[in-house]
Amino acid sequence: MKRLKAIFRAALLPALAGVAAAAGQAPWGLWALSLFGYGVILWHVAGAEGWRQRFFRGWAAGTGHFAAVMFWIVEPFMVDPARDGWIAPFGVTFMATGMALFWGVAALGAGLGRGWAGRVPGVALGFVLADLARSYVLTGFPWALAGHIWIDTPVAQMAAHGGPILLSALTLGLVALPVLALGRTGPLVVACGCASALLAGVWAAGNARLAGPIAPRDPAIHVRLVQPNATQSLKWDPGMWNVFLDRMIAASAAPSEAPLDLIVWPETSVPYLLDRAGPIVEEARAASGGVPLAVGLQREEGLRFFNSLAVFDGEGRLMGLHDKLHLAPFGEYIPLGDLLGRFGISAFAAQAGNGYSAGGEARLLDLGPAGHVLPLICYEAVFPQDLRAFAGRADWILQVTNDGWFGALAGPYQHLAQARLRAIEQGLPLLRDANTGVTAVIDAKGRVLQALPLDTDGWIDTAVPPAQPVTLYARTGDIPATMLLLGCIGVMALNRRRPAIDRGAQGR
Repeated sequence: MKRLKAIFRAALLPALAGVAAAAGQAPWGLWALSLFGYGVILWHVAGAEGWRQRFFRGWAAGTGHFAAVMFWIVEPFMVDPARDGWIAPFGVTFMATGMALFWGVAALGAGLGRGWAGRVPGVALGFVLADLARSYVLTGFPWALAGHIWIDTPVAQMAAHGGPILLSALTLGLVALPVLALGRTGPLVVACGCASALLAGVWAAGNARLAGPIAPRDPAIHVRLVQPNATQSLKWDPGMWNVFLDRMIAASAAPSEAPLDLIVWPETSVPYLLDRAGPIVEEARAASGGVPLAVGLQREEGLRFFNSLAVFDGEGRLMGLHDKLHLAPFGEYIPLGDLLGRFGISAFAAQAGNGYSAGGEARLLDLGPAGHVLPLICYEAVFPQDLRAFAGRADWILQVTNDGWFGALAGPYQHLAQARLRAIEQGLPLLRDANTGVTAVIDAKGRVLQALPLDTDGWIDTAVPPAQPVTLYARTGDIPATMLLLGCIGVMALNRRRPAIDRGAQGR
């Protein structure tokens, strides 16, 4: 019992610090509290004795952090609580403790350096590397990175140069400076002053970029984003299909101040497969007067099914198609499901029609007067590297999504925040059409110009905001940040191999 109490006490402080670190994420945006939380974590982990204690403290901090950020993960199980509600506690527990393993490994970065002056930078570097690893390992899940606490501030403009990993490096660097100086009042004041000056400089640079001019788009592209508010519990109810379709058709038929180049319906908004959606497309075309329509639906190819975005021209002919490339594991497919199918276990195999299959090629959609569009379906907007997979330069980004799965508290706002970061990284405006919200128009600097709130139906008419010149991050992605992190590891490793200074000889 005493041992259990000791473990609980040892875990409580880092777990609470992890919760504090989560406060900077959307929708709260309390970045100062988040910096404090990260500071406590660095201090607590760097002060641990031995790798086991470091790992445990990092893991405990991560568990508190991801439980606070990802609590909304229970929402999908509450769509049908009688059937799935019992899974909810296990879902959030496994998510929090599993993601926390990255932080546990990150805490081992303290071993890269000697003494306090080496352990603190080692832990900070470990946490940045953990964010990088979470972006790629096992198809990646870069949700709630340390750098995301800046999305609603001018600091986020740094992402145009180095993406989210550069923002994470800034976050941990700001925290490491004062933690290094803890215990000595003079150096602590200096360290806090240096950190404040660094943040003020980056903030000012971000403000300057936000204030910079953007050339207007010529000719203008006018788009209508339709939000039907088909709640997830009713979305696939056959008795409600016509209700939601009527909403979207009525919204498509509404008059507009300027001639429209495109009308957009959100992810899986049509409850028919592509080859059976003709009557709905024709009804929408007739209602809108022949405006091209981009619509989220599903399609089949043999025994495989795809989550798709289809674009129809003014005559109802298919003019563009994007199959979702980056699927959500367990939500849209079961990892290794096709491999199991080869051994006769077909229940999880996408090739047998169980779950979605990933699309084959990342291609821009040429929508004529509406320009060249980079298409994203829901979860794809979480991955900056996926946007760089498209060849050529788009005029704008279109994301269709169904955030009804995410509830109404934090999940939809965190998803929206990451879409804003994609716009900054690419220097491209992003139009976001969500089933239940938040539908939004985001300019090339990540600012939300127009939005429809959650759980409302309606539409937004907008002129697509102009693009910025191609950014450094759009050209290079995470390669520079990765090289910088590897260089830091090399420097710390070389420093660790240097012989310790003989203090007695130094004084003679």
